[in-house]
Amino acid sequence: MSVVIVGLLVCISAPLMWMAYVQGRTTALAAGESQMRQLGLRVVENYRSVFGDGYSAVETASVLPQMLTPPPQDFEAKRDYLLKVLQSADYIDDVYAAYPDGSFIQAVNVDVNPKWREVLFAPEETSFAIRTIAKTGSDSSSTWRFLSKSGAQLEMRDERNDSYDPRTRTWYHNAVRANAPVSVGPYVTATTKSLSLTLAVPMSKDARIVAGVDVLLETVSHLLNKEAVSEHAKGYMFDGDGRLIVHSDARIMASVLETLSRGDAEDIPSLEAVDPAIAPIRRLLEVRDDGQRSTGIVPFSVNATHYVAQFSPVEFSGLLKGNTVVIAAPLDDLVGPTDRLLFNNLLTAAAFVAAGIVAAIVIARLISKSLFFLADEAHRIGDLRFEKRRLPHSWIAEINVLGHALETARSTIATFSLYVPRELVRRIIASGQSAVGLAGRQEITVVFTDIKDFTTISEQRSPEEVVDLLSTYFECLNAIVERHDGTIVQYLGDSIFAMWNAPTRDEHHVAKACQCTLAMKAAVDDMNAANVLSGRPELATRFGVHTGYAVVGSVGANTRRQYTAMGDTVNVGSRLEGMNKEYGTAILASGAVRTAVGELFEFRDLGRANLKGRTQEIEIHELLKAIGT
Repeated sequence: MSVVIVGLLVCISAPLMWMAYVQGRTTALAAGESQMRQLGLRVVENYRSVFGDGYSAVETASVLPQMLTPPPQDFEAKRDYLLKVLQSADYIDDVYAAYPDGSFIQAVNVDVNPKWREVLFAPEETSFAIRTIAKTGSDSSSTWRFLSKSGAQLEMRDERNDSYDPRTRTWYHNAVRANAPVSVGPYVTATTKSLSLTLAVPMSKDARIVAGVDVLLETVSHLLNKEAVSEHAKGYMFDGDGRLIVHSDARIMASVLETLSRGDAEDIPSLEAVDPAIAPIRRLLEVRDDGQRSTGIVPFSVNATHYVAQFSPVEFSGLLKGNTVVIAAPLDDLVGPTDRLLFNNLLTAAAFVAAGIVAAIVIARLISKSLFFLADEAHRIGDLRFEKRRLPHSWIAEINVLGHALETARSTIATFSLYVPRELVRRIIASGQSAVGLAGRQEITVVFTDIKDFTTISEQRSPEEVVDLLSTYFECLNAIVERHDGTIVQYLGDSIFAMWNAPTRDEHHVAKACQCTLAMKAAVDDMNAANVLSGRPELATRFGVHTGYAVVGSVGANTRRQYTAMGDTVNVGSRLEGMNKEYGTAILASGAVRTAVGELFEFRDLGRANLKGRTQEIEIHELLKAIGT
């Protein structure tokens, strides 16, 4: 009953709890992916804003008249414009203009990139520095001006041996050749060893004059780190060739800068050792069979850890072609808190279900406790154990009725069992021979006992004394037979008929019968010694032992059966017991018994003799003792 109730509770509650968990997790994942998309869009917008500021600056410079003249002409106008560019854009490292005669003007933001302060030995309060390279024929002069945050000049320094020629730079060549805006990099700058990306635009009126701006990719790294969606989220930027050029982690960014400064290919194994997500992201960036790259939300796994990544292309105005920003976060960061909340709710629901199961079990046990007790009582009756126990009272009327019926059955069977040996019934049932009319031929060993001069003893004693004497006698011999795996088939007055190898098969049945007979002889001798001391009569007992084939089973009418053995073997055993009077012996055994166990027991040969009712003689032996005792 409890199993059924528990099964119903589990079958109903488990699917509901699992559906709630799965639905909640799916909702959390969808919310996390939405957050990733919004973050990706925001990062791309910020990214475009960073490069957009620089692009706007050089695009504007390309149309300013004052930028068409080489320095030092229109210096103040050039200075004012370049300073405004640096003051309005936090991510620009420097802005400059190059001329076909090798002239050059450059404004650097010392506050944004402190490395300028170190390499230029700039004064303490320097925020900006402006370099001009002027050409006069074959001569050139280079001057650095150091300015405060407000633009006030702090120091001016002439730079000797300045061999810088902008016309040899890749950004200048590409812009002049393309006569259109170009992007170059990322690369490591020669002066400050910073990772930069250059945007260059040729002048609209003279394509040989090029305005350029350098954007620090390290500042983009800080931007990616600031926009992290979770504690373990990482930001990446890859160029069109799939090279990692920006990483939100400062340590990995330093490694990227180092590899690019050497001009070598990216040291992928060392980077993957720090961030194993890099390799699968690079593979996802590869062009697929359909000619497209991964975009949007893309799941992937790293060492059994599930990730979700937002892939966002960042190309604009024909520049930064193929560049992609990737925001990746472990799936657990997005759904972990919700997962834990759902799991706690699941545990709470499971606790309530468990409480319900416990309550159901308790109720079911209360209902079925009496049934289990009655079932146990029925088993005890079936095992012929009749110790009376108090039946529990139940509030279910049917259980009380069943209990009273079992009580009646127990009393009836207990009374009946007084007249049928219990052990015989158990063995018949265990051997499977309880069916009515089932009897068969099999080898058995039989032992018959009889008390010498019992008629005389009965005459000299009151019936009550005789019954008491026999009860003690039978109880002793019965225990010995059962201890030697024998079965008492019948009590015949003062005699016992016992057999072995039926109903339970036993390959050592002859030996056990002989051992039992010797044990009974010894027990009777001890009993007689005690009887003599107490003034009670001696019960001198004679035994007959024989082995052979007989018909064994349940015989009789349909309404009255008896389990017994019949045949010549049984008759011989009985006759051997009676012949003890002629030979003055206590235990007589047949030749068949000696043949079977002669190496185990000591016998005395008494020759051959005719038995009453038989035409053939048989060998007769006296069983003396077990060999070695």
